[in-house]
Amino acid sequence: MTDTHQIKCINKSDRDNPHERIINVGGSDTNGKRWKISQVAAIDGIQSQKWKFFVSVAGSSVWVVVAESRYGNKYLKTENDGEEPNNLLSLPECP
Repeated sequence: MTDTHQIKCINKSDRDNPHERIINVGGSDTNGKRWKISQVAAIDGIQSQKWKFFVSVAGSSVWVVVAESRYGNKYLKTENDGEEPNNLLSLPECP
């Protein structure tokens, strides 16, 4: 069974660059305990169907999916919702 989690924060390799690579994603569980995992672990979890992630901004939720760059590098992004920049990239920094 796939567990669903809301991503509420991210860490990027260059916080001020809106297109820089995400290195961690995080959130909190139903008990309020914070969690943080690497982007690689999140990608593996999505692809193995262990986890599903979503981002909620201004009352709207969108799924987080795995994409692949033209160079073959896998990364996380939200499904197309018409928002720029990507909702995932605009989340606050994880502690």
